[in-house]
Amino acid sequence: MWSVDDHLEDILGAIRPLDPIDLPLSDAQGCVLVEDVTVPVALPPFDNSSMDGYAVRVADVAGASEDFPAVLTVIGDIAAGSGGTRAVGPGQAARIMTGAPLPPGAEAVVPVEWTDGGAGGGAATAMRPAGAAPEGATGEVRVHRPAEPRAHVRERGSDVQAGDVALTEGTVLGPPQIGLLAAIGRGTVRVRPRPRVVVLSTGSELVQPGEELGEGKIYDSNSFALTAAARDAGAIAYRVGAVTDDADELRATIEDQLIRADLLVTTGGVSVGAYDVVKEALSSVGDEDEPGSGIDFRKLAMQPGKPQGFGSIGPDHTPLLALPGNPVSSYVSFEMFVRPAIRTLMGLKDVRRPQARAELRTDKALTSPEGKRQFLRGAYDAEKGTVTPVGGSGSHLIAALAQANALIVVPEDATSVEPGTETEVVLLG
Repeated sequence: MWSVDDHLEDILGAIRPLDPIDLPLSDAQGCVLVEDVTVPVALPPFDNSSMDGYAVRVADVAGASEDFPAVLTVIGDIAAGSGGTRAVGPGQAARIMTGAPLPPGAEAVVPVEWTDGGAGGGAATAMRPAGAAPEGATGEVRVHRPAEPRAHVRERGSDVQAGDVALTEGTVLGPPQIGLLAAIGRGTVRVRPRPRVVVLSTGSELVQPGEELGEGKIYDSNSFALTAAARDAGAIAYRVGAVTDDADELRATIEDQLIRADLLVTTGGVSVGAYDVVKEALSSVGDEDEPGSGIDFRKLAMQPGKPQGFGSIGPDHTPLLALPGNPVSSYVSFEMFVRPAIRTLMGLKDVRRPQARAELRTDKALTSPEGKRQFLRGAYDAEKGTVTPVGGSGSHLIAALAQANALIVVPEDATSVEPGTETEVVLLG
């Protein structure tokens, strides 16, 4: 009988992070950086306007008010992307759009709402379209409020300076990180790729959702749940339709999938039944000349999830984790063993789900088999610091699993847990 910790240690000791590759930004989402990324150019790379308005000299608008506006000569437009702009001299202003470079001589930007918009009337609400000159426009703008130096100016390097570390090794690249890399001009980035995980469910009783459910049949839920869980963990996941209880068919299916797998996950067929096909098909696939190859089937001191299998298969010794077939057993096994394996392949340091301590809220004591670590579904309230059991302990009760956001952990040396006891919980999602 293996302990949960020893089984996990055996898995993580055999799995190595995937080799780094260079990927274009469009393909790097979800991958893990293998090097620090430094900033080659300051952001923003030049002083620019944060408002649509007018670039002015501070002295020219000092003391301006609606009754006594500062009247300035407009020398032209500065749009985002403009270059070689004219300098703003005394008594002058330039129309400037958000993101456009601050012209030489200008010290601040006054929003268009602080002016008449060059139309000779009251306060403007928006900039006139480029080239438009409403009747009565004079080529001048009246500014109704003063501006402090650098008002509404995004200063060069106010985001990051050249030479700063933009992202550190080990960062998972999400949308904001991809955006930052693009902003500093990085077209490619060196990362560990997202692992490719193939999920196979087994059992002649399984029918795909949407098909007619015949007598003695059940819908295949495990492959969908585990494929989703693999994607949630950061993998590129492929789901294979249920394989019947035929050892030769299962071996052939697995061999076909090896070409696109960094990790294989099977569910079902690992116990001691007469039709436990995974155990039958994979017990003798190891290479006698390769230490550690093949699949080792073992019993764990845990509930649910007692029967487990782990090893490697194929010419590249692709890791394979064989999980039990009961829905809750397979999902708990995934969280305890497969998720850490996926995140190890990604090169992450923190591979396990976060844990917390919570007060058990229940009407009666929880019971647990002696010598086994039990995982019960629970509803965790972070604000109150409490956890409440959801559903029973049966490994087939998938409806309760859908309502849970945590697993309540009952240690091996406990046979009961009283209400109000502080317990360990594994946080899901």
